[in-house]
Amino acid sequence: MSDYTDRNVIITGGAGALGSAVVKRLLDRGAECWVPCFDQKEHDAFELRSNERVHTEVCVNLADEDACESFFAKPPSLWASIHIAGGFAMGAIEETSLSDWRQMQDMNATTCFLCCREAVKRMKDGNGGRIVNVAAKPALVPAGGMVAYSASKAAVASITQSLAEEVKDDGIWVNAIVPSIMDTPANREAMPKADHAAWPKVDEVAATIAFLASPLNAVTRGALAPVYGKS
Repeated sequence: MSDYTDRNVIITGGAGALGSAVVKRLLDRGAECWVPCFDQKEHDAFELRSNERVHTEVCVNLADEDACESFFAKPPSLWASIHIAGGFAMGAIEETSLSDWRQMQDMNATTCFLCCREAVKRMKDGNGGRIVNVAAKPALVPAGGMVAYSASKAAVASITQSLAEEVKDDGIWVNAIVPSIMDTPANREAMPKADHAAWPKVDEVAATIAFLASPLNAVTRGALAPVYGKS
């Protein structure tokens, strides 16, 4: 079992379905968890916020450079940074506006870039660390009707692999998981007729993230780790 005792970990998107599963797993292993929330509604719905080892901040827009830099300065040290925050949108390309395109880039690619940058700054001051990003299956396996989303997640994959090479000598391992559709209440509601049993469960995906971000991960870097389940 990975030991996170006295290790500070940032989990963006930590109040969501996957993020909450990650936070719970890290808390069980002794971590201090730092979770930025986009708004008050997200914060209030986060059931783990009352735990004494969970540190939250409300109204953090991770696509804003100053806000991101400010939040990453808060932990006294930083062992791992897990970047789950992002967004999803579908639509035929002729129905996708430039605003839609830019929104996907901001929510997925820009947040990943800024969070990675700030995490590296903190980790270079210490003894290395771990970064885990979240790409998506459509970034690697072509799927129609989601050009903007797929492109933004492909950027996440590229950031991951390029940065892994850049910071390897600093002892910072950078990886990304690549999920397919995950089994969440929102996804079940959106796709009630799908084969939900084939979808990866958030606890299972969280286990992969927790390993990649842990001290036990001594050799894996630059990986785009599929977490597809049977889907």
